[in-house]
Amino acid sequence: MAYPLAFIEGLGGPELFMVLFVVMLLFGANKLPELARGLGKAMREVKKATSGVEDEIRNAMDEHPEPTAESKRFAPKPVVVPPQPATPAPPAEPPDETKA
Repeated sequence: MAYPLAFIEGLGGPELFMVLFVVMLLFGANKLPELARGLGKAMREVKKATSGVEDEIRNAMDEHPEPTAESKRFAPKPVVVPPQPATPAPPAEPPDETKA
């Protein structure tokens, strides 16, 4: 049974081998280390960029400015609305069987 990769459903060992074989045919065995190095650098840059964005979001979420006297003055006051009793629905009329 071929175990698919987490990000590509249905890509098992034989399919991965065929992809590597085609890449080797297209670029040659001498270019494979260069391609792998470039792929590694690209993945490292993406990981660094995503972690930077995550850090910025985390820092923005941690910042809670203290309310000032002016902001408290202009902040809306909570309004408490007393609950109103619900009116019951009118009774349902039986279906008119003469309109069939």
